[in-house]
Amino acid sequence: MPTIVLNGEPREISTGLTVLQLLAEIGLDPRQVAVERNREIVARATHASTLLVDGDQLEVVTFVGGG
Repeated sequence: MPTIVLNGEPREISTGLTVLQLLAEIGLDPRQVAVERNREIVARATHASTLLVDGDQLEVVTFVGGG
């Protein structure tokens, strides 16, 4: 199984998993997060087509509203 690093923690993933599928797996709304993969921002429009591979490093940040 491929292993990625998600927010500093190693995580095994299924082969062929996309960014969008990972977000669903961890229970995050893709409209409320920013994703960085290997130090590059992943555009929301490409979440469904961006495949994750062994060794990828991801940072996922959620937006928090308030005031």
